[in-house]
Amino acid sequence: MPQRDTISTTPMDGAAAVIAADAFKLVYAEAFAEPPYRETADDVAAAFRHFPAVTRRLAFRAVLARNSEGEPVGMAYGCLLGPNTVWWDELTEPVSDDMRRENGHRTFGLMELAVRVAWRGQGVARRLHETLLDGTGAERVLLNVHPASEAAPTAYRSWGYRKIGEARLGGEGGDLHDAMLLDLG
Repeated sequence: MPQRDTISTTPMDGAAAVIAADAFKLVYAEAFAEPPYRETADDVAAAFRHFPAVTRRLAFRAVLARNSEGEPVGMAYGCLLGPNTVWWDELTEPVSDDMRRENGHRTFGLMELAVRVAWRGQGVARRLHETLLDGTGAERVLLNVHPASEAAPTAYRSWGYRKIGEARLGGEGGDLHDAMLLDLG
């Protein structure tokens, strides 16, 4: 593990994130190659073919963490959920109409948060999370996390998230994930 390093976080809009896509891809590829994800180079390439479209979503925002030498060490991104979001439809059990009500300002959907192995355990994920959410104005945050991942759900629970159900991402053939919600108010 490298010595503790000065880590900077840079908030970005969609256009800036597209310019920095290679840095996001590097972090993503390393973090999600591990179990339980086991994403291959083809999986990563497929995910990042869609990245430019993702960055154009309503109120998209991203954060990139770099060490003092400029090397990408972590990333996070997401967007506010619009009234027609499919996020609630992916839950295996329905939730109340009040819970699923969206207006484009109520819920921030955390799509990805990852830190490269050598920089874990240094508070980078928490800084990414805080920087990403700063100024969103959202009442809450919704995310999906693989239940076989040990570190991620533990971190999310320690930050105040609670499991609200299970989601099958991408429809019937998709992996089952835990849906977690953080109330910001």
